[in-house]
Formats: sequence, C-alpha cells, structure tokens
Amino acid sequence: MPEPNPDQWLEIANKFYLKTNFPNCVGAVDGKHIRCIKPINSGTMFFYYKKYFSIVLMAVVDAEYSFISIDVGSYGKESDSTIFKNCPFGKKLYAGLLNLPAPVVLPNTDNFPQPFVVIGDEAFGLHKNLLRPYPGRGLTQKRKIFNYRLSRARRYVECAFGILANKWHVLHTALLVEPDFADDITKACCILHNYVRRRDGYNFEDTLSNYLEDIENENNSGARQQGIDVREYFAEYFMGAGAVPFQYRYIYSLFCIYT
Repeated sequence: MPEPNPDQWLEIANKFYLKTNFPNCVGAVDGKHIRCIKPINSGTMFFYYKKYFSIVLMAVVDAEYSFISIDVGSYGKESDSTIFKNCPFGKKLYAGLLNLPAPVVLPNTDNFPQPFVVIGDEAFGLHKNLLRPYPGRGLTQKRKIFNYRLSRARRYVECAFGILANKWHVLHTALLVEPDFADDITKACCILHNYVRRRDGYNFEDTLSNYLEDIENENNSGARQQGIDVREYFAEYFMGAGAVPFQYRYIYSLFCIYT
C-alpha cells in the first residue's frame, strides 16, 4: 500500500477530526491473529497462548475503515508492541521518517503546535507520534475523558477488522495452509477490502462481528517523555478548548454504574 504524502496525511487527519473530534490523528493501529496450520520445524514460534497457531496482521486504519498500512506474517507468540516496533510502518514512525506534516496548533487554540499522531491501545509504547490510554484505575476525570476520546477514535481499527472478517469468510476459521501462503491470503483480503470500501462503502452491521483474535498486551514501562508530554497536552485540551458535551455524559454514566 502506498505511503501517504503530507497532503494525504492532512486529509486523513481532517476526516478523523470531523468524525471523532480527535485532532491531528492520522490513523488507528491494532493487531489481530490469523489462524493457520503449524509450519514444519517451527517449534512454538507461531503458537498463540490460546492453543492455536497463527500469524499476525498489524494494521493502521483511517476514518473510513480503510487500511493505510498492513504488516502480515509476524509470529503468533509476539506482542503488539514488539511487532509494531519491527514492522516497516513502526520503524518509520519511531525514526521520524513517515513524512508526516509539521506540527500544527489544535482547533480553537493559537499556540503550542502539536505533532500528528497514530492512536493505539495500552499494548503500544507511548511516543510523541503514538498515543495510548492512561493506564490503571482510579483515574482523574481528565484522564478518564482522554481515554474515552481516544477510544472513540481507536474504534475505527476494530470496526475495520470486523468489516474485513465479515466480508471475507475465509478468515472465519483457521487457514489450512502454512504461514507464507496465509500471509498472501491475508494481504489479498486487505487489498480487496480497500477496493470494495471505495466502491461500495460499508454497512454498519458488517462491523458488529469480529472473528479475529486480539493480541496479548505487553507491559510497556519507561514511556518516552515526549510522548508523555504530548498525551498530557491532549488531555488538557479535551478539558478546555477541545471539550465536547457528550464526554461529560459518558463520565457521568460511568459514575452511575459504579456507585
């Protein structure tokens, strides 16, 4: 898949903001297991703890449920964070080589330009261009709201996996082929997914089932200070210039559930 140029990254970010109220977001990332048969002489490298063999599909998705970048074929035993750091997209992100636009101020602000970011779950390492939720329980209101706002934008990658699996039923069960062939099948499904998305759009019902397994999280201590600072700025922004009324209704609903 061709890597977006700066203008295309801006277009992706604008669509994310229009649909999710999350500014400067250029993609949502996640990984899923694709079941396959055990390769010859592979030992446990492809063995997932849920007792099956698999390869991993690592994907970055835009706000139209299309794949921006995919990496297929990593061992099923590896974590999201490890796979992402070693895939071409992840290497470019951490090296500052993604050709992202220069930082810009967030909507309704006039200072402190912020970088463009990819968003993921707690399995991914924090970085100035990769944001994840605040960990732990007993979070402050500010951190709860940040996590909620991030989760609203991150759901697009979950929905994209749901659309992919519902459209291409070959992914409903284990692929009875070895990993190299399973890689090709998975890549073909992703390419066809993007083609069909452009041609036909999607039905919301297609996103409701997901036959692909999540990857186990890895403990990520020692997050980079730049990533911490960027996340904190976004969290403050969502409490001020970037606040939306429904975020408080969500926090209030959680309070009612747990009290």
